[in-house]
Amino acid sequence: MEKINELFNDSMGLIVAYGGQLVLAILTLIVGFWIIGKITKGVERVFVARGIDATLQPFLLGVVSYLLKILLVISVMGMVGIEMTSFIAIMGAAGLAIGMALSGTLQNFAGGVMILILKPFKKGDYITAQGHSGTVDEVQIFSTVLRTPDNKIIYVPNGGLSTNSVMNYSREATRRVDFSFGIGYNDDIDKAKAIIRQVADSHGKVLDHPEPFIVVGELADSSVNITTRLWANAADYWSIFFYMNENVKKEFDKQGISIPFPQTDVHLIKE
Repeated sequence: MEKINELFNDSMGLIVAYGGQLVLAILTLIVGFWIIGKITKGVERVFVARGIDATLQPFLLGVVSYLLKILLVISVMGMVGIEMTSFIAIMGAAGLAIGMALSGTLQNFAGGVMILILKPFKKGDYITAQGHSGTVDEVQIFSTVLRTPDNKIIYVPNGGLSTNSVMNYSREATRRVDFSFGIGYNDDIDKAKAIIRQVADSHGKVLDHPEPFIVVGELADSSVNITTRLWANAADYWSIFFYMNENVKKEFDKQGISIPFPQTDVHLIKE
């Protein structure tokens, strides 16, 4: 019983000695996180007002937020009586192990920095990378956010993005739209080429320079394939792609141009 009383007295002494500091530290932590949130939003407004690159904003805001939170936690530790010199020494000793454990995360952070420096893409660009395709929503500290055409969100680690191939469909103002239209060997090649050119001209968004390229590209097993290459503004790519496929087929049907399709002859042998 005497030991219990001693333990109780010691506990009460610790509470009296450090309770006030602990409560103050907790309040400081709560208020500090609230203030950091306000500061981050204020910095974001400044970025928007100054016209900072939209791709750069999420990354910089993340760095500011993380740094302020780290400083806050260190300050709170000092308030509760933790010797910061010893703490820093312990953190330095543990830093190597933590760095090795988080090597992938650090690589993603470095990759984000490289992406923002080299700018292989920016917010709003449509890219293909790491087996994924989508429009760049934002570049975060550790990953890049892609939005797919069917409105799915993909988080792609920055490390892989910075060290592997990235195909950017939006970088250039114009793109080439490629087609291969097959016609029968008995059909008039010149007539088919004229129909394709007529359909291309009727769209209104196909560029005159470079001029549309329409030639016989291949004498295939069952068809003569007409290679067609049209240039367009990047924003008009899919409009032209779908328009040509549909309307060339309709015009071929109207004017008697056949489109061959694979057929299989089955011979039955009766014994």
